[in-house]
Amino acid sequence: MPLFDPTPHVPHGHPAKAFVGEVVPFDVVAFREGHDRIGVHLRLVDPAGDETLHRLTPLADGTDRWRASIAIELKGDWRYRFESFADDFATWAHDAAVKAVAGVDIAVMSALGARLLTTAAKEKDRSAAEKRMLKAAAARLAHPAPDVLHAVAADEDVAAAFAARPHTSLGSQTAWQTLRVERTLAGVGAWYEFFPRSEGAVRRKDGSVKSGTFRTAMKRLPGVAGMGFDVIYLVPIHPIGTTNRKGRNNTLTTEPGDPGSPYAIGSADGGHDGIHPELGTEKDFRAFVRAAGKEGLEVALDLALQASPDHPWVAAHPEWFTTLPDGTIAYAENPPKKYQDIYPLNFDNDPVGIYAEMRRVVMHWVAQGVKIFRVDNPHTKPLAFWEWLIAEVRDEDPDVIFLAEAFTRPAVMRALAAIGFQQSYSYFTWRNTKAELEEFLTSVSHETSDYMRPNLFVNTHDILTEYLQFGGRAAYRIRACIAATAAPIWGVYAGYELIENVARPGSEENIDNEKYEYKFRDWAGSEERGESLAPLLRRLNAIRDAHPALRQLRNLSVHWSDDDAVLVYSKHLDGAFTATGESDTLIIVANVDPHSVRETTVHLDTRIWGVEPGDDYEVEDLLSGAIWTWNDHNYVRLDAFAEPVHILRVKERS
Repeated sequence: MPLFDPTPHVPHGHPAKAFVGEVVPFDVVAFREGHDRIGVHLRLVDPAGDETLHRLTPLADGTDRWRASIAIELKGDWRYRFESFADDFATWAHDAAVKAVAGVDIAVMSALGARLLTTAAKEKDRSAAEKRMLKAAAARLAHPAPDVLHAVAADEDVAAAFAARPHTSLGSQTAWQTLRVERTLAGVGAWYEFFPRSEGAVRRKDGSVKSGTFRTAMKRLPGVAGMGFDVIYLVPIHPIGTTNRKGRNNTLTTEPGDPGSPYAIGSADGGHDGIHPELGTEKDFRAFVRAAGKEGLEVALDLALQASPDHPWVAAHPEWFTTLPDGTIAYAENPPKKYQDIYPLNFDNDPVGIYAEMRRVVMHWVAQGVKIFRVDNPHTKPLAFWEWLIAEVRDEDPDVIFLAEAFTRPAVMRALAAIGFQQSYSYFTWRNTKAELEEFLTSVSHETSDYMRPNLFVNTHDILTEYLQFGGRAAYRIRACIAATAAPIWGVYAGYELIENVARPGSEENIDNEKYEYKFRDWAGSEERGESLAPLLRRLNAIRDAHPALRQLRNLSVHWSDDDAVLVYSKHLDGAFTATGESDTLIIVANVDPHSVRETTVHLDTRIWGVEPGDDYEVEDLLSGAIWTWNDHNYVRLDAFAEPVHILRVKERS
């Protein structure tokens, strides 16, 4: 009985991933020759060594694929394998039912059944009541008759006894595999990015700017937490170099007071383990981390492994960089972009020294209370380095999370996820049409979900897509609604709620980019004037908190509409996996054209949430409060300028 294509599975032998609270589908292809029935078990061993056995059920006819969905609730490394067996009772019950109706081989089938039932009744692991029931069923077959044979073959109590403890012959099994289960925040969370130097910055009368500090940035934390975010992500907080410092809008000319890019790390004030003096001290940073924790926020720190020309590494370890024929050190480039203020590390020259230093830096910040790192451009460093570093850090503290900011080729992005990155930026930012989104959402929720967790950032300090530049307020609403509901991790960069959509000409970056200057924003005033999207972000995160289906990745199903601009998908979680015992189902219908009103019919596979095609059920729009009666074919009207998205809760039918 061969067993093929077991999942979860990660290429090249790396552990599959899950997070605490995730419902993991364990699948395998299993079959045998001929017509005899088989069964398939999943054997799970949790990190404490406790073993459980789970019966798989077959999926669609003809696929030979079997599944058991398991809610994983314990952090650590699990082991699992699949076991198939010849299901003697299922084979007999099927054949007996068919022959009873046909009136053939009644005596033979009754004798075979009685022998099977009698043998099972002698098994030590069965209860006394179960043994009596099996003996009674065997006794009924002592007097062969078609109706008796059919009744015993269809007896639900007998079937349940054999389902719980199958009577088996023959069998096969897969090799043991590992499922690495990480804390919930590795797979579920709402991220908010900001520059602490802008929060509390003050423009003096002479036009100069006094930088914000960790102490002033603390004042923004209640507002971020109040919008329902879980993670406050800080761009690099280290000293910034002065050599080749960039001016406003990435120019090579600086003006007095230009703060420079925080990614040009290092100066006489210190390097990657230092703090920019204008932000405060380590004591101030730890106070910021504590203040964030009191608001229910966890701090994520940018890990950008590069140096300004003034970094202490440059003098102490020039071999860590690339020296050109003229004796100068090569600066960073990502054509057509040039970063004259940044030296990239060359891991080939002294890997032992560089590896050790990077580990020291990470563990320094872990000691300061940081458990999440957003890694800048990891695809420009060796894959082996990241695999080593993540494993080293995990051995010290398994709660540390690494997010890969690698906008690169699919194979590289997937490899980074496979070797250990807990989260990944993705192509979501540039997937804007219905067709693009259908393909993308299907891929991340099913094809790579065993090891790659997409963090659906709608924008970043580096990315302002044309869709947002020219789509106006509607585009910002649409993208937030999709990001917050399509995957359990999403994020925004500060200013998104203010619809900061003006780009530097010819680029996909905000004009007057915050990387090179301070930003002054009126958060409260914008909301009071009704201009801010903060209420929408607050509502989206509240919906996520209330609906466990949105805290899963693998449960997304794409549906259909008659309009090429209307995207339809659902997220369903069976009641077996919710705290209330009720199924949780949401249907998202989005007009992805931010410039129009769309009217169309959507077509749904309602069987996903247990409703037969043609049957009615009620849905509630969690954004507008409207309630409608729907079935599998429904009219919708989505006005990009008013309500471009429906987030519909399917009401449980009584």
